[in-house]
Amino acid sequence: MTPLTVALVGYGYWGPNLLRNYMDLPEAEVKWVCDKRPEALQKAHTRYPSVACTTDLDVVLGDPAVDAVLVATPISTHHPVARAALEAGKHVFVEKPMTHDVASSRELVELADRTGLTLMVGHTFVYSPPVRVVQGLIETGELGDIRYIHTSRINLGLHQKDVSVVWDLMPHDISIVYSWLARAAETVAAFGQGCIVPTIPDVAFVTLTFPGRVIAGAHVSWLSPVKLRRTLVVGSEKMLVYDDTENVEKVKIFDHGVDFQDPEDFGEFQLSYRTGDIVSPKIANTEPLWIEAKEFCEAVAEGRPPLTDGRAGLEVVATLEAAERSLRLSCGAVPIEA
Repeated sequence: MTPLTVALVGYGYWGPNLLRNYMDLPEAEVKWVCDKRPEALQKAHTRYPSVACTTDLDVVLGDPAVDAVLVATPISTHHPVARAALEAGKHVFVEKPMTHDVASSRELVELADRTGLTLMVGHTFVYSPPVRVVQGLIETGELGDIRYIHTSRINLGLHQKDVSVVWDLMPHDISIVYSWLARAAETVAAFGQGCIVPTIPDVAFVTLTFPGRVIAGAHVSWLSPVKLRRTLVVGSEKMLVYDDTENVEKVKIFDHGVDFQDPEDFGEFQLSYRTGDIVSPKIANTEPLWIEAKEFCEAVAEGRPPLTDGRAGLEVVATLEAAERSLRLSCGAVPIEA
């Protein structure tokens, strides 16, 4: 497989992590780092002197040797940078959320479809080994029919000045749950408030409803004395807990359940409770970002959609937009329209 020649646009908070993984990936060759800030480029050049640096995006897009562009700029610039790259004939990887609204996300998806180029979104947690283990348990039916999922993503976190806690933290859990269930939610209801800055919600409780009587709930907050990254998945046969803050045993499978017997008469109501083994499967320690980078390169080489393709990114943005509308207007359940 010929290495994919890539250019990184944006060397801020997340860009260095992308660059580190792509530099270590045999399937990729990094040619450019692009950032408007000379001081950021100096840091990149000091660590990776073999990589060319520029403040001019047009230089990168005009280089015929560049196959793909990695977009790690602020969210407000995701759409114009990704669109320019696609229009220049480059495959695109863009960090999450794909854009700040449904219309611009939809435009990128349609542009990638028309040009036959790969568009992938950086929903990194979908590639996390424990998340993939849970995916396998759901797909093989070991948990039975999924009844509900509940996530908690809270900590005494960094308050954002331009987005609510929903836009900041919910993309992770939405992308994970959508991957597990292989479908997007139909409606979303969000309730919360701004405790520190009244106009910026820093705590929210979100409920997603799916076809087939499946629901998912999420608690996200920047205002908590403890850090939780915990997900509960309840199936008709088994249940599990995925706790990303655990050093070991991140996934625990509980052979617990409740069986209901149809009553034969009005006075009969019987529930049978089952309490069995608790098992923690062995999980690889591979960095999710490395797996994600490898997936992008292989998807381009094989001409197939990546696991978190543009459509998956659009569904997450549509859910965030609907959740934000529900949160701001206190209007209850809102249909999700991608």
